Amino acid sequence: MTRKKTDYLWIGVFAVLVTFAIPWFLWRDAATWQGLPAWLWWHVGWMALASVAFWLFTRGAWDRGMDVDPEEVGFDG
Repeated sequence: MTRKKTDYLWIGVFAVLVTFAIPWFLWRDAATWQGLPAWLWWHVGWMALASVAFWLFTRGAWDRGMDVDPEEVGFDG
């Protein structure tokens, strides 16, 4: 994948993460699971997903937008 396509992919990934970070659609939902509200479970799962996305970003695209040459810093992503 070209660098420009990768950049747009990460922009999209982070836009989705930000958009759905707050579960507006669960605000008036009183459903519970394991004694906790559904919106809280959404938040726990979403933070796990965001953590995985950020970890993948650090492994392969950390140099984006910083004008860093991956060979110069010994980064293989």
